[in-house]
Amino acid sequence: MTTHRSDSLATLCAAATRFLFFTGKGGVGKTSLACATAIALADAGKRVLLVSTDPASNLDEVLGVRLSNLPTPVPGAAGLLALNIDPAAAAQAYRDRIVGPYRGKLPDAILRGMEEQLSGACTMEIAAFDEFARLLGEPAATADFDHVIFDTAPTGHTLRLMTLPTAWSGYLAENTSGASCLGPLAGLQKQRAIYSASVSALADGLRTTLVLVSRPQPAALAEAERTSGELAALGVSNQRLILNGVFRAAGADPLALALERRGASALATKLDFLQRLAVVEVPLRAHNLLGLAALRGLLGGGEQAGCAAAGASAELPPLETLSALVDDLERAGPGVIMTMGKGGVGKTTVAAAIATELARRGRPVHLSTTDPAAHVAAAAGAAAGMQVSRIDPQAETRAYVDQVLATAGQGLDASGRALLEEDLRSPCTEEIAVFRAFARIVAQGRDRFVVLDTAPTGHTLLLLDATEAYHREIARKASSLPEEVLQLLSRLRDPRFTHVLIVALPEATPVHEAAALQADLRRAQIEPFAWVINQSLARSETSDPLLLARGASEGPYIQEVVRELAGRAAIVPWVPVEPVGSVALQQLFRREPNPTLNSSL
Repeated sequence: MTTHRSDSLATLCAAATRFLFFTGKGGVGKTSLACATAIALADAGKRVLLVSTDPASNLDEVLGVRLSNLPTPVPGAAGLLALNIDPAAAAQAYRDRIVGPYRGKLPDAILRGMEEQLSGACTMEIAAFDEFARLLGEPAATADFDHVIFDTAPTGHTLRLMTLPTAWSGYLAENTSGASCLGPLAGLQKQRAIYSASVSALADGLRTTLVLVSRPQPAALAEAERTSGELAALGVSNQRLILNGVFRAAGADPLALALERRGASALATKLDFLQRLAVVEVPLRAHNLLGLAALRGLLGGGEQAGCAAAGASAELPPLETLSALVDDLERAGPGVIMTMGKGGVGKTTVAAAIATELARRGRPVHLSTTDPAAHVAAAAGAAAGMQVSRIDPQAETRAYVDQVLATAGQGLDASGRALLEEDLRSPCTEEIAVFRAFARIVAQGRDRFVVLDTAPTGHTLLLLDATEAYHREIARKASSLPEEVLQLLSRLRDPRFTHVLIVALPEATPVHEAAALQADLRRAQIEPFAWVINQSLARSETSDPLLLARGASEGPYIQEVVRELAGRAAIVPWVPVEPVGSVALQQLFRREPNPTLNSSL
């Protein structure tokens, strides 16, 4: 039963402002909905620019076109162009813009020092924001377009991205030293007007609409509500909510009824939030939304033709259970277990399940997260012998600043201390502080099981890639590097100490993004321990036609993981009861080997 007013996607498009931001928890369908909206506006004769600010963008796969950091026409959608803001490419362009004018004029040693200061993960984020702010705050950059649609990164990253204009504006106003952890401030000072204009555009409801995207799930709704409040506090008040993947059972199938009840229960807990916003409901689809035809069908609201009975059963190559993986992880002894993958694939649930199971077996466990949108404590519940924590960026930053002032600041005169304090007010300080906390928790794996629920793929890779840049940056400000930081890379690369589990849903984008993650990890000399195919409907006993169709569509992606990508793979079924809390998590530990799957093979 609908308990909130519900509009349609067509209504959203009809009232579209110049700028639209699609944001929400990872995996809720931001990209599909942003693409569908962009196509609809282009089909209506508008000139549209679709932009991804996500470090792990999958616009290319959804639209079926290879994109770059320059606007690229989308075949089959006249008037629609799309681009990816690539953090690495943006950072290189940023470095060239800052350092380039000094080449041939300053000694090589000084140029190398400038490049080192511009080599960290924070520089990547600032450089990506530089591109984002140009599109939002510089009218000439998007003068050829009627609408600019941003498919933003998962919520934690998005909040940082959107709050950076204020942070940097304050930093630029206060910093008089001419240097920062990003290098010479000249490059930043030139952006002051653009940053100010981007803040104004975000807060202007006549120009900007924030489209919050959620699934009818507790964590996704909580994230949407938190994002709504925090962005409203920043002045972004023109907000809409899309409830994506709403499911209603077609008959009396128990699994389908359980899925419908879970959605209704989640919505019932957020009635006040839902009633504050204009809400659009989008039904659960039978297949992945890839390609323009499927995206146009999403906006039209018609059901896809995939709800017929699934194909014949077929037996896939051997698939393990989560129990089997935990058996081997327990035998390996203390160390670090990291769950990694695209946002929304269930990394938190898998991490919580493994941690509570190890604790149930009497092992000492520390479950923690580096995800800015942490939900790990709620997922795990309470279990004897298990410590649960999260890396709190604000607390870690305060502790780090205090330490630097007590070490590098000791003995400085008033002028020198003021200079150091100015540098520490930079947003880069938070990145360094969080990284230090990450290294500290990894070090605890020497005498216990440390289970880390990591942030969505892009943020995680930035965190891991920051190691060498972090060493240089922290050495600039502190007298010595902590032992846990010195040992971090060797620990992450030691397969006896660190076990990486790549979590993916049996769908195109999560599998292919996880494959790219695996390649990046291998380049960093980190070999994954196993893959976990999560929330599979293929092995369920449902009779609901839509769920049967979804289960059938999983087959090719499960085959791809088992036969081409993973040295070892486990499968976790979709479960009727929300896997939250130590008791409910036990559902994930079935011990049925090598299941026969319903699939269209």
